Amino acid sequence: MQLSHDPVAIDAVFDEGNLVSCAGLAPVMALGERAGLSELLAEHLSVSSPNAPTKITSLLAGMVAGADSIEDMDLLRHGAMDRLFEDVRAPSTLGTFLRAFTFGHVRQLDAVAARLLAALAGQVPLLPGADRVAYVDVDDTVRATHGYLKQGAGFGYSGVNGLNALLGVVSTPTSAPVIAAARLRKGSTNSARGAVRLVTDTLTAAKAVGADPTAGSLVVVRMDSAFYNHDVIGVVRRAGAKFSVTVRMGPTVRAAIASIEDEAWTAIHYPNAFADPDTGELVSDAEVAEVPAFTAFTSRRKHEHVTARLIVRRVKRLNPDLPSATARGKVPEGQEELFTTWRYHAVFTDSPETMLDAEATHRAHAIVEQVIADLKNGPLAHLPSGVFTANAAWLALTTIAFNLLRGAGALAATRPGHALAVATTATLRTRLIMVPARIARSARRLTLHLPTRWPWRAEWTRLADHTLRPAAPAAV
Repeated sequence: MQLSHDPVAIDAVFDEGNLVSCAGLAPVMALGERAGLSELLAEHLSVSSPNAPTKITSLLAGMVAGADSIEDMDLLRHGAMDRLFEDVRAPSTLGTFLRAFTFGHVRQLDAVAARLLAALAGQVPLLPGADRVAYVDVDDTVRATHGYLKQGAGFGYSGVNGLNALLGVVSTPTSAPVIAAARLRKGSTNSARGAVRLVTDTLTAAKAVGADPTAGSLVVVRMDSAFYNHDVIGVVRRAGAKFSVTVRMGPTVRAAIASIEDEAWTAIHYPNAFADPDTGELVSDAEVAEVPAFTAFTSRRKHEHVTARLIVRRVKRLNPDLPSATARGKVPEGQEELFTTWRYHAVFTDSPETMLDAEATHRAHAIVEQVIADLKNGPLAHLPSGVFTANAAWLALTTIAFNLLRGAGALAATRPGHALAVATTATLRTRLIMVPARIARSARRLTLHLPTRWPWRAEWTRLADHTLRPAAPAAV
């Protein structure tokens, strides 16, 4: 593609007051209003600031449009945006507002996020099939910070100075994930700190969107080894859900693996190779076996022991020169050759799926990493304040914006399995949000004049038809 004119013959003048660069904000924010966003904020949020719901919706609109800092909220104040939206607040006002949050206000915002997700699921095909099978994924990530003024920043398990975000997401085999719960923690915190409460909140939110184990839905909670502890697994079981958690390679687990007979291993070939968590190498071939009855947490009282399946995947070591588990002194005597030849990955689960299906289901836990990458490619690119509670509120708002975009994508999808139903937030912004429009007023109505030949016109129109038209009257 080339310029149609000589570059020196092109002029640019910022003088058009009837244009907006993100017309897609109109149907997305209308979707939030239809789900009761303003009413939820008025009912649950008590932060001591005038017009708090208006400031919250300004922050959400900026995040949906791609703002990743307070300064970027100026994106909402250009061209004809003040004709399309009312009460758009300045970045300085929004920054002051966030700094007024306390821990209690952040929890109120979490409550709004959970209730809004349930309301969205009632209006949008957000999690199709959740009444049959749903997956809950729990993981944490460190958001790097810079300087010495961030409250709570510290060096954690990753060796990065920052703050720690713990996330709980819900998905189904045919849908993209949504965020059901999130917490911001100190950077030096243990991964599992607060996990019991977050898993409880996530399962409660999952139940509200149709993933109810007590109503017959198979809900599998997938976690990595940082969450392999009795209390986390206990709260999953009490909720009626199933757990699938990576196991740390302790002496008991190694002994159980060593007890597996050679003929019990099933060779498998993965159509899509995945990265080995230990070495980063791509794995396309492996062997899988299981110990049908493995008892975990035997150091606790007997009634707190948990017995379930131990599913083990093993992959041949491609580099025998790497330090082996034997050299590190972690293998019992007599098992040296076994653990030198293979790398083992064990999953502790009470899933009713077959062995190979349960192993594949657990590997799909990587979907939460995609959510984290999405957030870091958007509003979570920065934690914009030096005040911890302001950043915690920012994270809560990030989850609401993420779910609103997911709802918009589900509505815009013109057929089951459409790309927008599972697209990343960056793709949703490009195709649905960052659509330029010229605004015209006639007979007290606004008309958005959008570009001709917009490649995703059908999808945008479908979203607008669902959100910018009068709602259908309730059945009598």
